[in-house]
Amino acid sequence: MTALTVPMRPHLTRWVLRLHRPALYAWTALVLLTAVLLILLRGPFADAAAEGWRQYNRCAFSDPCAYDQSAILRYKDWYNYGTLTMCALPFLVAAWAGGALVGRELESGTARLAWAQSSSPVRWLTVRLAVPAAVVTAGAALLAWLHHLVWTAGRGRIDTAAPWYDLFTFHTNGPTIVALTLVGLAAGALAGLLLRRALPALSVALLLTGAICVSTQALLPHLWPALGRTRPGFFSSPSGSWQVSGGRTGGRYHVAYHPYAHYWPLQLTATALLLAVTALLTLGCYLVLRRLTGKAARG
Repeated sequence: MTALTVPMRPHLTRWVLRLHRPALYAWTALVLLTAVLLILLRGPFADAAAEGWRQYNRCAFSDPCAYDQSAILRYKDWYNYGTLTMCALPFLVAAWAGGALVGRELESGTARLAWAQSSSPVRWLTVRLAVPAAVVTAGAALLAWLHHLVWTAGRGRIDTAAPWYDLFTFHTNGPTIVALTLVGLAAGALAGLLLRRALPALSVALLLTGAICVSTQALLPHLWPALGRTRPGFFSSPSGSWQVSGGRTGGRYHVAYHPYAHYWPLQLTATALLLAVTALLTLGCYLVLRRLTGKAARG
């Protein structure tokens, strides 16, 4: 068997896992390392930072003040590292899906050889979408759960803990990061099918995923009805809430905001929207595949 042949009667799931074994190993290592970091943040790092803030608050009016500043800064830095790593997951998956999963196989001719020898184009694409989707969903869901535990452990104990509506914290704290990762997978596959070249598909996949992320953030405040207050003079939204707009009209000031009670409604509606986008991108993949292969795609 040469590099350009595939088994005549393959188990496609096993074949995809074997072909992309380096990517599977890299994904597993990334998830495990990030999970270990989040567990440390949930336990000893959070406890040490909370104690540092208790020391600081007790001696706020004394000079000199002795408190564990290193624990506070360590928690903040590593929280940011873990959160940003999770935010990068959709882009890493999109780049891999566009460049390696689909684009490279079409560019090299391996995909067409597989269609001719062993599997229909539809089955080929279905396996290449379903197997990675299961893997990335499991990994992203685990990290989202751990990240939410981290944030909950710091809420009310660590003064510099990110608010629930922080851009990066919001998406990594719940199912939206899972949906965004699936968007990256579908966007990468679509870019690979459209361009059929690894590097251009990788670039377009990143751009498309980024555009969807930015659009989602712009729509997020409007996915659930905000509360509003109108009073004379200037005032702000209640503490712990996300103020999304404010202005003065006729001497009265109005603010619209989302309280913390809106966290899960916003999470779930954003997730539903992103899954709908994923479904549309996936449909686009099959439509492009049908255009490429004609009647053969129906088999």
